Amino acid sequence: MNDRRKFLLNALAGATISAMVPEKLFSRSLGQLNKQEGDLTVLFQGDSITDGNRTRNTDWNHAMGHGFAYIIASRLWYDFPAKGLHFFNRGISGNRITHLAERWQTDTIDLKPDVINILVGINDTEAAIKGNASCTPEQFENDYRALLKLTKEKLPDVKLVLCEPFLLPVGRVKENLEIYQTEIAKRQKIVKLLSEEFNTVYIPFQSAFNDALAKAPAEYWIWDGIHPMPADHELMARFWLEKAGPTLGLVG
Repeated sequence: MNDRRKFLLNALAGATISAMVPEKLFSRSLGQLNKQEGDLTVLFQGDSITDGNRTRNTDWNHAMGHGFAYIIASRLWYDFPAKGLHFFNRGISGNRITHLAERWQTDTIDLKPDVINILVGINDTEAAIKGNASCTPEQFENDYRALLKLTKEKLPDVKLVLCEPFLLPVGRVKENLEIYQTEIAKRQKIVKLLSEEFNTVYIPFQSAFNDALAKAPAEYWIWDGIHPMPADHELMARFWLEKAGPTLGLVG
């Protein structure tokens, strides 16, 4: 009986330790524990395209979501095991630039990333199309610039990667293509302008998607005109690595 009790106690202790380990590892993988000098922490910020249905807990299967951020992180973790890479995904579905600003301290500054990737603008575009009078291109530019200025003040050595918002003619976008293209173009121009102003890496996603139409129709890449299909997330990841990888020293 004593032997059996000892076995059960040991088994319970082992199970408790095992339950704790994933959380510690998860935290470390996101740069929260034991970050060493020379390690590189990369933060992905944005809306649903970045969110990718990511978990809000410590589930390793879903930590980075199921989109381009996940593909990039997976590939770089595999290719550079000695670099001390850490990744965060803090994209939130439905976010506009104002939403990013509201949570920027806790979801960006406090994480002290070395690299911040920002993809935002499609929800600002849709809000303007639907009649939200506050979602003007001027407001988008002012809020975005203020966010970048704050970031450089708080994290002067951070490297910024600004991604161009995008769309393709599918679904409701195709049905109202002229207004969508007009509104998205205004915000695309602003993102490029801000990238030049703050000397960031710039990812011109729209041109990559336009080129992809020579291989397959729009529906193959983006299922509703806004949200990428799996093949498009792969395209985004490859294009991102091509454009940002050399600057960040992450080239296989």
